Amino acid sequence: MKRGGFFRYIDNVVTLELDQGLCTGCGICQEVCPHQVFSLDHGKARIVARDNCMECSACARNCPVQALRVEAGEGCVRAIINELLGREGECC
Repeated sequence: MKRGGFFRYIDNVVTLELDQGLCTGCGICQEVCPHQVFSLDHGKARIVARDNCMECSACARNCPVQALRVEAGEGCVRAIINELLGREGECC
């Protein structure tokens, strides 16, 4: 599904997590994210378009303080497996 010029993947399955307590506001995540998932707000990164994340893990690999975590490519796989198993709701 396309939203805001970017492809949106499956809703509510992205494994992306941000620890704002560790974030130093360097903005690298915002620079390397190909789908504009992040913004900077009051000197800290903020997830603004979570469902646009394609789980490439560029943000986590480049974060100098390891404030980001993402299971590369697992969100869509988990959603498909849960659907096949008849599970509803969040994937994890």
